[in-house]
Amino acid sequence: MHKTFYQYLMTQRNPDSTESEAEFANNAFFDPQFPKQSKDFHEVSQYLELNAGYLPSMTIFDDSWQAYLASEA
Repeated sequence: MHKTFYQYLMTQRNPDSTESEAEFANNAFFDPQFPKQSKDFHEVSQYLELNAGYLPSMTIFDDSWQAYLASEA
């Protein structure tokens, strides 16, 4: 994997979208504590579970992580 999950997620940003992944990306952009250098599922997942009130469901993260992996294949 060449890019971090955060770098992938930023490619999904769209302030005009109501799609769940775009909203996740938009909110992560404004989260100064987001683990921007991580490529580790468990590290990002744990951070989101404990700190990301802006993520209504971890399923959104799981789906985004799968898309991230596919983009790196």
